[in-house]
Amino acid sequence: MPRPVLDEAHIHPAVRTAISESRQGIVREVMGAIAANDIVVVGMAINPYPKKARKLLDEARQAFKYLEYGSYLSGWRDRNALKMWTGWPTFPMVFVKGVLVGGADELKALLDRGELKGMLDRRA
Repeated sequence: MPRPVLDEAHIHPAVRTAISESRQGIVREVMGAIAANDIVVVGMAINPYPKKARKLLDEARQAFKYLEYGSYLSGWRDRNALKMWTGWPTFPMVFVKGVLVGGADELKALLDRGELKGMLDRRA
């Protein structure tokens, strides 16, 4: 079932531009990194889970691009734009071949099942 997103018909025309442009620089930056890299980890300072995801990838000898945006007290508005874009509620956000696979725990499960390699072997 697709996640609910407010239909544009239910957004007043006077605010559509403000909504569509709000904090989109960070979204475009992440989209660019996803297009240019097989694995992208989007995280934040202090949070131990982005560090866990990076460690898992290092241990698996998988190259990745890491993007860090703020900490618990800073950059939350920008990170919120990423949460709204992806629908994923926490950090890190791990993308493999352009597919959001979840966070550190979901990445570990992919590695444990051997699924990450298969995803990387597929053509984009």
